[in-house]
Amino acid sequence: MSVQVENLEKNMVKLTIEVAEDKVAEALKAAYNKQKNKISIPGFRKGKVPMAMVEKMYGPEIFYEDAANIMMQEAYPAAIDESGVDIVSQPTVDVVQLEKGKPFIFTAEVAKRPEVKLGKYNGVTVTKIDTSVSDEEVAEALERERNNNARTVTVTDRPVAEGDTAVIDYEGFVDGVAFEGGKGENHPLEIGSHSFIDTFEEQLVGKNTGDEVEVNVTFPKEYHAEDLAGKPAVFKVKINEIKTKELPELNDEFASDVSEFETLEEYKESVKKNLEETKENNAKRTKEDEAIKKIIEKSEMEIPDAMIESQVQNMIQEFAQRLAQQGLSFDQYMQFSGMTMDKMKEQVRPEALTRIQSSLVLEQIAKEENFEITEDDVNAEIEKMAKAYGMEADKLKEYVGDDEKESMKRDIAIEKAVQFIMDNVKEGALTGFLAFDPGSAFVGLLVGCVFVFIIDNNWKALPGPEDRRGRFMDLHWHFYIRAIRSF
Repeated sequence: MSVQVENLEKNMVKLTIEVAEDKVAEALKAAYNKQKNKISIPGFRKGKVPMAMVEKMYGPEIFYEDAANIMMQEAYPAAIDESGVDIVSQPTVDVVQLEKGKPFIFTAEVAKRPEVKLGKYNGVTVTKIDTSVSDEEVAEALERERNNNARTVTVTDRPVAEGDTAVIDYEGFVDGVAFEGGKGENHPLEIGSHSFIDTFEEQLVGKNTGDEVEVNVTFPKEYHAEDLAGKPAVFKVKINEIKTKELPELNDEFASDVSEFETLEEYKESVKKNLEETKENNAKRTKEDEAIKKIIEKSEMEIPDAMIESQVQNMIQEFAQRLAQQGLSFDQYMQFSGMTMDKMKEQVRPEALTRIQSSLVLEQIAKEENFEITEDDVNAEIEKMAKAYGMEADKLKEYVGDDEKESMKRDIAIEKAVQFIMDNVKEGALTGFLAFDPGSAFVGLLVGCVFVFIIDNNWKALPGPEDRRGRFMDLHWHFYIRAIRSF
């Protein structure tokens, strides 16, 4: 086998791979063995027709497609290793020559990992985030917990209302003909969830158990099933049951039922602490994202489209796997949501680009800072994974090969790069018009004084209820006090 590497524009590479003719003969023989039990020629039993007879009857081309696949599966990975190119996309393959008695030649166009010229990454400024928790946020969390522990009861004395779950049978028709995938039985539909298209759910409000309803809707113009896109449809619906939630009372008994605490006050304190931890973790991630985004903006890299497309495909596959874990197929999601594959790719693409850029700059930072990844680091990561999977670390190590270890080392290096960035960030108190330079306290004091003067003389003219105006005043007094402290 031989490989020629041609560098194309925008970090694309064309590999021309040539496989020797003896390997072609082996692949054709393997293709024959794969197909021979399906080949039928008068005078021979299935599976007993000689290869030469098949080639005489149909030509050797009958085996070319399978033979090409066999050779490419073996030759392509070997060619990647031989070329030394760091490939970051799926290949676009083109067969140049495939003929019995001659070498097999094919090309593969792939994206290679772009080079990154880093901008400033040490001492990046990020926005300071308030992680305090208000009484209102605690109350909202308690209300969510009440909803999570609500009893579902069957409604018999009233029709369907917003927030209810209607258990329905349904079948959809377009131009009087039932369409594939448009039928379901005893489906629990939460009214107001907008999980069904158009105004389907709204048309069930006010209907009673046992009612049979015709629901008229129109499929979205960009619906994934082209034969339904933009068309009006009629769903014949029968309401089998109406269910609603009955919330538990918020008291000590509720607290002891849902937690290890005996009193509501103790439980509230625990909820507040958990909210604070969540806010702190979210703030940490937000500041990390902000810092990395700023580094990306100051860095230079040329991302090939094929690399982005591969990332888009990976993200859609990840999404499909999450849906499957929840008991919903990807096709069902696309049908119920009215999403098309092109539209989903369009929505995912910006995030795919951000992921690629983030990974590239973090890997480059790890490289330039020369972070050392030790065997202890890898073992610690395996310990963490073993704990997550409920396995013994020594047992998990048996399944971790060299490739997996290299992947883990890359991940650890990226984590160290993130930690390095965050250990050296500078926090800015505010952004935008209200921002002030921490090193210029006098300017901060002046801005604070001006705002307090303006608000003090005009607060009654501010739009909104008095309590909101009062909070607006408090906010600007806060700026003023901070400015004094800076001074």
